[in-house]
Amino acid sequence: MADAGIARAGRTRRRTRIQEANEERILDAALEVFSTYGLRGATVDQIAAVAGMTKPNLLYYFRRKDDIYLAVLQRTLDMWLTPLEALSAAGDPMTEITAYVDRKLEMSRDNPKASRLFAMEVMQGAPVIDAVLKGRLKALVDEKAAVIAGWIKAGRLQPVDPHHLIFMIWATTQHYADFDVQVRAVLGGVARESLHFERARATLDQVFLKGIKGPV
Repeated sequence: MADAGIARAGRTRRRTRIQEANEERILDAALEVFSTYGLRGATVDQIAAVAGMTKPNLLYYFRRKDDIYLAVLQRTLDMWLTPLEALSAAGDPMTEITAYVDRKLEMSRDNPKASRLFAMEVMQGAPVIDAVLKGRLKALVDEKAAVIAGWIKAGRLQPVDPHHLIFMIWATTQHYADFDVQVRAVLGGVARESLHFERARATLDQVFLKGIKGPV
């Protein structure tokens, strides 16, 4: 896998606001292009055009198309891991887990293309981001699974497998992004009005709270 510090501007000692803004602009454009054409079909020229930049200017920030693709996936993973990192052992288990479920669902609502692109990468065997999944992602999930296990041991949650609880939260929340077309086809007008996200949140909160709430 390519080095995580792939952005040229990111390797300077202090990045300017313009450099940061341009990198985000490139990654936003790249998400659109990769979501449409995939890694193989996308070109640097297409990304530069969508970003409103010249190709040489874009290549100042990223050397290769693969570097841009990796950066898009890493940005998505960073976004997803932030609410999991916030899961606190010192907090109330039900409050912490509910907040995590709600935040993940919001991300599916607000960033469906990022979720679908990440899902495609994983379904293809994660050829680009495999090391990140086995490294940073695994370490964080193991850490938070230990937090959940501690709540279970204290009798504050029902005895469930912590890792599979986290997988269930991922599956149920990211479904609304990865299978958005199917959800909208089934729900019809409710989906067109985006009401299904509020109903989904209420349903998921109820199911998870009822299913794992401990006697304490």
